Amino acid sequence: MLREISEEVRINLKDRLRDMRQAIRRRRHDSGQASLLPPPPGGHTPFPLPEIEGLLGRAVSAFDDAMTMATTLVPHDGGGNAQARPFETYFRSGSGAIEGERAFRRDMYYLAGAMLARKKALADPVHEAGFAAVHAAMLRQHGGLLHPAGGEAGDTQRTARIAELCAALSVELLRARPVRPRLPEGAAANVLEAEAMLAVSVLVPMALAVALASAGVETEPGSDLLDMAAMAVEARVDRIMPACRAADPVAELTPIFAMLIFHLR
Repeated sequence: MLREISEEVRINLKDRLRDMRQAIRRRRHDSGQASLLPPPPGGHTPFPLPEIEGLLGRAVSAFDDAMTMATTLVPHDGGGNAQARPFETYFRSGSGAIEGERAFRRDMYYLAGAMLARKKALADPVHEAGFAAVHAAMLRQHGGLLHPAGGEAGDTQRTARIAELCAALSVELLRARPVRPRLPEGAAANVLEAEAMLAVSVLVPMALAVALASAGVETEPGSDLLDMAAMAVEARVDRIMPACRAADPVAELTPIFAMLIFHLR
């Protein structure tokens, strides 16, 4: 049935189901939530209320466990182990365009989760629809880079194009903010600056990981491209942050990424 539904409806349906799953997990009896039921009027707790609450929490837990078991039995795309793939995989022409867009938003969704976990960052719920908007913006604003008219003269020119694409994807991710990491209250004196820094440290490594995959960079055993990209961004964040605020951020970011790709190959 889902094959007959439009792509936009499919994306929104997946996002709503994920939101529902997260809401269910917050109501588990072992989640640490203080209460599943609203406080009674007058502040007096009737005798059965704790018992009823316990039963509801355990029922929610059983339902969540059943959903978890079901997901292990249903074929899926292996998103939990998603890896960054080249730009050519995500931005295809002709009949493969839809599959490329699906791969992009699916991989970015799981890479975002990996980066949030790495940073131990709080965040608003992440939705695939946000990455669909980023994909569309890349095609609309940077189609010439994604589908160059002529062949590239050599490795240097190809690396330069990959670096520019990495800069463009970083800018579109930061504009759309499909991932909105948040700091705990009181975590920094300048909250806006700290949140901007955190957004860069979460989103930009995702773009750089795609660029490294496009350049054919290989990783050490036990590591992956996202790890490598995250460490590289952390090392150059003092240059990346001002470049992101420049009047032409793509032009300012491109040489930074070209240098990183060159040294990581």
